[in-house]
Amino acid sequence: MRTFPPVSLIGAPTDIGAGDRGAVMGPEALRIAGLGEALSARGVDVIDRGNLDGPRNPWLGPVDGYRHLEQVVAWNRAVMDAVGNELRQGRLPLLMGGDHCLGIGSITAVAAHCRDAGKSLRVLWLDAHADFNTHDVTPSGNIHGMPVACLCGIGPDALTRLGGSAPALLPSQIRQLGIRSVDPGEKRLIKQHALDVYDMRYIDEVGMKRAVEEALSGMDDDTHLHVSFDVDFLDPSIAPGVGTVVPGGPNYREAQLVMEMIADSGRMGSLDIMELNPVLDTRNATALLAVDLVESLFGKSTLMRD
Repeated sequence: MRTFPPVSLIGAPTDIGAGDRGAVMGPEALRIAGLGEALSARGVDVIDRGNLDGPRNPWLGPVDGYRHLEQVVAWNRAVMDAVGNELRQGRLPLLMGGDHCLGIGSITAVAAHCRDAGKSLRVLWLDAHADFNTHDVTPSGNIHGMPVACLCGIGPDALTRLGGSAPALLPSQIRQLGIRSVDPGEKRLIKQHALDVYDMRYIDEVGMKRAVEEALSGMDDDTHLHVSFDVDFLDPSIAPGVGTVVPGGPNYREAQLVMEMIADSGRMGSLDIMELNPVLDTRNATALLAVDLVESLFGKSTLMRD
């Protein structure tokens, strides 16, 4: 049975970058669904660090193309510091969001850790959206649609240089899986920067197994895999508790396959669970499903496999 590093749960209760209220309650929904207990039952050493604190959501319109930029920076700095601290202690940080703008702070910390440790970084971005918007092309100004662009150095200095320099990582270090909603201006940017996107059409054509094999290919013993799991990656028929519902996503079995293949790689060193919105959920079903899938990330499978 594979052993996993000790895990630290970090709550980031904010919907500061989102267009809908409710992701602020995501961390508690995951706790109520038994995330910590499920991992402990699998033999994982789990510590719940509680929730980070940050500015409240002022719920204002965009300024110069960004909504709540000052508050988004504050939250991401808190996330960056917390994730970096756990990595320095040899623990696997599991960030419970909150909306996906927090991926900027989380992955900035992971990228810095990899540079310090001499490791290569691979980011697997599980999402319905590419999140490669900028203030010039965003239809909403919501920064949860911009984290990948910011991590690649495209965006305001306060976010692109959150860790002191930009870019935090290169497009070649990211693999996006499950994408099926991309804004028109975003499509041009994705092509321009050669982002590696396995969209749902490609998955339909070649199958989920091959798509995941390609997304995980090229990793070695010195690779740190960061998984950033936006719950809207899943089809809304099984995961209604998200603010940005996009039909046509992976079904339950496809999602389990993704998680099991990630676990089989043995490379995951950090994890985000983002955009869970209990306000829009049904009896916490989406949180319960997320916990089930995270168990598979930590080795749960039908049979014992080599």
